[in-house]
Parts: sequence; structure tokens; C-alpha cells
Amino acid sequence: MSHEPITIKPISEVAQFLKNLIPANMPDNYAIKPMFKNIASEEDIRKGIIAFRDFLYLLCDRLAIDGHLYAKPPKKPKSVMDYPFLHYITNMLVDIGYYGKLSEATASKIPAASQKECLEFLILCGFSNNPIMLTGLKVMSIADMELREGRRYWNDNNLLRCDYRLIKAEATDVLDILKDYLHPLPEKVQDFAVKLHKRYTDLGMTCVTLIDDQHHFAYAYLKNSRKVLSPRDKYYKRVWEFSISLKNGYCLVVRAKKTDEYADIIETFPPYLREKIAQGYGCDRKLRNERCQMGCQGIRIPLDESILDIAGDLETWLNKETRDGSKKNQTKN
Repeated sequence: MSHEPITIKPISEVAQFLKNLIPANMPDNYAIKPMFKNIASEEDIRKGIIAFRDFLYLLCDRLAIDGHLYAKPPKKPKSVMDYPFLHYITNMLVDIGYYGKLSEATASKIPAASQKECLEFLILCGFSNNPIMLTGLKVMSIADMELREGRRYWNDNNLLRCDYRLIKAEATDVLDILKDYLHPLPEKVQDFAVKLHKRYTDLGMTCVTLIDDQHHFAYAYLKNSRKVLSPRDKYYKRVWEFSISLKNGYCLVVRAKKTDEYADIIETFPPYLREKIAQGYGCDRKLRNERCQMGCQGIRIPLDESILDIAGDLETWLNKETRDGSKKNQTKN
């Protein structure tokens, strides 16, 4: 398949995107998994993670201002945020937190000149021997190495998200996670997204979270599945999702498959939504003789204030697409 040429985003945009993924509201009190209790008290661990979160804010702010002096794109980028400097920084932080030093494996992948630049940049961001922040880094590095779902890759930046939920003794409700990710959006848009989440989970859909080059909150009917499904398998069964990526921003994405059954209803929708549905989705090359733009993921609607004008129509549309699945679950339960 022929893919579109990748145009890498400016490091300032990458920095703001990464900053938006950092949890804005961390609880003051939560139980921590026993495996971390030999590192520090629970209170100090929580304080350490907040200190590390605050350091990451400074890192993102500094990237936005001076990142262009350090972060250079590769000749053939693999994604819109493929900056080797970011991978170097992330892996150095993980090593410092996990091993207390730069591992041989990491050192062999980072040129000596780049190691020096990374250390200079970390110092510029306020990285120092702050014991409480280093406690947070240590805990989050262990979580990134040992507790994350799926394999850890060299070129991911998950540590920079400061996912404190990995260390919690109790699982976090997926709605709370969704709210964390929605926090940069206008309040009414957040409310609309939360409303959709509650409505369709109440109807029996499961919200599946998945992180690759995008962040997904996907909704699927899974209650009657007889197989043990991986997160990826569950994601493939989605009907619709919230998708967050640097390339496309925040979107509502629908994999509509029943539009022929309610064509009369679609005719009542505003022109913009009618046109979106009429375009359909699938392989961009086959449908429109265009390079791949991930059109196979579904019909993409920007999740911004413009969505409020068609909120009622979107709910009607999703109701039609999820109707049969909901009835099927009600019959079998």
C-alpha cells in the first residue's frame, strides 16, 4: 500500500501534545501497590510523582521554547513526532530511575555528543538531585519497565505521560482516565464526550483503551465473547471511538456499517454530517485513489466546539449503529 509522505510536526507542537497527555488532576490519596513500599512511604511516593509530573511540565515547556535547538527530525521520519532526541531523553530518564545510571544498552544507542546534549537539556529543565522528584522518577521508571501493558519499545515516550495509575493498588475507572485525557478541551465538549461514554457503557458496550501512535478509547460489545481477547483484539471489534493523536487531534471516529438501513434518518442530518457519512470509510487508495491517510479507521469527526452543533444528530447516528448490538446483549443477558 502506498502511504502518504510523513511531514513531521514542529517540536513546539509535539511538546504541547505531550504536555496535554500528562494527568492534570492527580488524587491526593490513593493506595500504592506493595512492590513500591520499600522505596519510600506512600505519602512520599505520591509527592514524588507530583514532583516528577511538575518536572515533565517544565520539560515540555522548555521543548516548546528551545526544543528546535536540540531536537532534529530524521531524514525519513516514521511518524509526525519522530524526534530521536525525545527517544534519547525518555530512555535516559528511564535508565536513571530504574538503574541509577545509563545502561550499556541505552548508551550504545545514543551517540556521545547526543548524550551530552540530553544532559544539558535536562539540567536546563531543572533536573537535579531533588530527592522527592527522583523518588517519583524511580517509581514511574519501574512502572514503565515492569507494569505497563504490552512491550516497551525504544522509540516510545510513555514515561513522559506520567501514568501514575500503573502504581495504584486498585484499578482506575476508565471514565476517570477518559476525563484526564479530555481536560484540554472546552468544558461543554468534555461534557458531551462524557455523556456519550456513560450512555453507551450503560447500554452494555465496553470501553477499550489502547495506546500506539494514537490514544484510543474504543467502544465495542464484548460481553458474549467466548475467547480471551487481547486489548488489540478488543479494539478491532469497536463500533466507534474517541481518538487522540498529534496528526488529527481529538476526534470522534465511527465505523458505520448499517447506513443503508436508516438512509431516511440520514437525510434529516445537517449537510456536513450527511457528506461525511456519504464519503464512507476504508482504504483511501481504493476508495478515492489517494495515499493512505488511515481512512480505514472510520469516519472522523473533529472533537471540538463545532461538534456541539450536531450533537443530537451524532447521538441519533450512534444509536442506529449500536442498536442491534444493544438488543443482542439484552436478549442474552
